[in-house]
Amino acid sequence: MKVKNYSIHPSVYFIVTALLIAYFFPREGKFRYQFYEGKPWRYGLLTAPSDFPIYKTDAEVQAERDSALRKFEPYYRQDATIESKEIDKLHADYQGTLRNRATPAYMQYIENSLQKLYRDGIISTQDMDELKKEEYPRINLLAGSVAQPHYSSEFFTVKTAYEFIINNCPSYLDKSILQSCDINNYLVENVTYDKTMSEKVREDILNSIPLANGMIQAGERIVDRGEIIDNHTYNVLRSLKIVHETKSGGAQRQGIIMGGQFVLVFGILFCFWLYLWSFRLKILHNRRNALFLVLCVFVSCILTELCVTYGLFNVYILPFAIVPIVVRTFFDSRTALFTHLIIVLICSLMVPFPHEFLLLQVIAGMVVTFSLRDLYERSQLIRCAFFIFMSYALCYISLSIYQEADFKKINWMMMLYFGINFILLMFTYILVYMLEKTFGYVSSITLVELSNINTPILKRLSETSPGTFQHSLQMSILASEAAAAIGANAQLVRTGAMYHDIGKMANPAFFTENQSSINPHGQLSFDQSAKIIINHVNDGVKIAEKAMLPNAIIDFIRTHHGRGKAKYFYNSFKNQYPDREIDEEIFTYPGPNPFSKETAVLMMADSVEAASRSLKEHTEENIRALVDKIIDGQIADGLMRNAPLTFKDVETIKNVFVEKLKIMYHTRISYPDLKKGKDS
Repeated sequence: MKVKNYSIHPSVYFIVTALLIAYFFPREGKFRYQFYEGKPWRYGLLTAPSDFPIYKTDAEVQAERDSALRKFEPYYRQDATIESKEIDKLHADYQGTLRNRATPAYMQYIENSLQKLYRDGIISTQDMDELKKEEYPRINLLAGSVAQPHYSSEFFTVKTAYEFIINNCPSYLDKSILQSCDINNYLVENVTYDKTMSEKVREDILNSIPLANGMIQAGERIVDRGEIIDNHTYNVLRSLKIVHETKSGGAQRQGIIMGGQFVLVFGILFCFWLYLWSFRLKILHNRRNALFLVLCVFVSCILTELCVTYGLFNVYILPFAIVPIVVRTFFDSRTALFTHLIIVLICSLMVPFPHEFLLLQVIAGMVVTFSLRDLYERSQLIRCAFFIFMSYALCYISLSIYQEADFKKINWMMMLYFGINFILLMFTYILVYMLEKTFGYVSSITLVELSNINTPILKRLSETSPGTFQHSLQMSILASEAAAAIGANAQLVRTGAMYHDIGKMANPAFFTENQSSINPHGQLSFDQSAKIIINHVNDGVKIAEKAMLPNAIIDFIRTHHGRGKAKYFYNSFKNQYPDREIDEEIFTYPGPNPFSKETAVLMMADSVEAASRSLKEHTEENIRALVDKIIDGQIADGLMRNAPLTFKDVETIKNVFVEKLKIMYHTRISYPDLKKGKDS
């Protein structure tokens, strides 16, 4: 098959994938140890490389800060000039308009009330609500540079100050006259929030909380292999990690780290590219296939990075084995295993205990390769997933015993994680279907489903064109046996054979296998008959596309006659009109010619099965002569020019056809009738 070239070079996918994976890598310098509170230390003796503090946890620091902030009192500033300004304004208004409304007694009461209110403080309604919300019983009131404590409940707002003046007026004063004096005009906030001072004091309180609780001296013993990490040791190790990662900071250093990550990831992906370039060039040069494989790597790595970075769940819950199962379904075992190895190598750079991770995941990938040769039944997936679960469980238990020599130190929660992994692997069946629709692949599952004779198209074919249906059945047997013998995809050929002639349903009576006694071609010219016969290819493509059959099946419909001729009508025309110039395109199928082993085998089987019905005697000599004649003729006509078949493949196909046709047309012995006795 000729590989289609694309403007985007396949290596671009690998470079972009390496950049994206490196971009999502953790930015800090990676601490070489992984540790968990309550778990044993898996490394050798660890001593402090230098002096470093034992940092408190974020929760401890926050708790201490919250406790200290409970004693914090915000700062407000009182403006003494407002009182005198508003009282002067009152005096001026009294000399003008208020003299006609109120007596001096009213003015004296209002002035005394204003002095008290401004002395106690008037604040805005918003500030009062904030004090109540934050539950500050006291604040610090600044007058100049001196701060005095002041209870929040003693403050007034403009509204409560007005109500205070009205509600507390002496009995000898008339409230209505008091209200007519427009007291609101002299009530202004004289206490405001001092944000600068409050924030400074608040920051000083927070900074006074120490972040560390003790020191570790250089050379001091921290932990040794096998020791259980208690709370104190965990905090020491966590502090050491913080110090290590802090020293790894800085924009320049982060750039160097990211560069190293990119080179490392790209190197691993380059090995993948070399594998495809050396052994699977057709996959590499097909944009769809190359994109599919790099997406498998990218998605797996991103999920691992998110899981590890944010601690979403245990990394062994991720079903890494889905990738080799899916790749094996669409490609081959070697590519599936190599893709899996690339993924686990990259992911091992991120996960805790990388050696353990590598061991378990590599073995799981091998189990997939050995236990899943093909996927066309649910039972195969269940069996494969069970073997993966067992490999995880046995390897983990064995490794734990090897490292710890103590059954009590085995983390049995890992069995739960492996069990969840087993359940998630069951969704591979759904994932395969989704990938088929997205990338246009055809899995063995789909081929088996399409081969069911109860599918709508095949059921209709059996009802409208029974002869064609029987021909397709016989041909599927021939073609699949031959395909299996030369290492081609037998299931694909079998399914293609079932659908290759569905176009005959448009005009079933015009094909000999469906005729009874009347032949409609007797009333047509040779070129008209040829057109009807040839059109069954285009009709079949239309039916297949309407039914949304996979392109791999439609290819069999297009190529099962290739660019061959409708020889019966072509030869008949030439014999009847030897001197007339003939337009050979009228008698030529639209093609294209077969371009794969599978389509080539089907073309051979189609012609051989149809011609074998015309043999008068189905002896081995007659069958072999017929097979040789037809297949050699197709090769001589150039119909197999694009098919990747060797001479050995052709001979193998011929031998399979001969053996299968001998079995199909074997002569059965006659069963003798039971002779009746004289007395019966």
